[in-house]
Amino acid sequence: MRAVLGAVLLVLVHLFLSSGAGPAHARPDEPVGVWPLDPRPDVVRHFEPPPHPYAAGHRGVDLAGTPGQAVRAALAGTVGFAGSIGGKPVVTVLHGGRRTTYEPVVASVERGQVVAAGGVLGRLVVTDSHCFPAACLHWGLVEGDGDARTYLDPLSLVGGGPVRLLPLWRDDPVTVRLPWSPPLTRWRRALDWLA
Repeated sequence: MRAVLGAVLLVLVHLFLSSGAGPAHARPDEPVGVWPLDPRPDVVRHFEPPPHPYAAGHRGVDLAGTPGQAVRAALAGTVGFAGSIGGKPVVTVLHGGRRTTYEPVVASVERGQVVAAGGVLGRLVVTDSHCFPAACLHWGLVEGDGDARTYLDPLSLVGGGPVRLLPLWRDDPVTVRLPWSPPLTRWRRALDWLA
């Protein structure tokens, strides 16, 4: 009886871990994008999300670039805006309920135009931005609109977002608590009892 229970328990743990239900796996619907600058740029400033839509924060990332460099769409979509906001040239691409933003970019596309992932949106220019006097692309990712909008880390589109596997240290033991189970130390005791 113990052997059967042990085998069933091991199969269930294996199915849970291999099903993608654990935090180490990406959502299957998570898009995979391309870097908006080529070659892959250095990140000058990282994402610092605001606590609510109108609070201070850095709502995207700044990527090191050169004046005149081609700026590409990170994902396929439709151009939602191509023009100037507050004196800065901006391009926005819609991707269903999300949108990516690129500034300062002088557009070579028009509103309503369909673009492929990697398609050129325009050229990077120097403005009095975070990186002045150097050129850098401010790249953003937003989900929703108005007060319901959420700023997201655009680096998550290219696999450069927050680390999902924690802890990063190796020497300290960690007890993992799954939402539906006791700590794994109890599982070990149960497995020892079954052996």
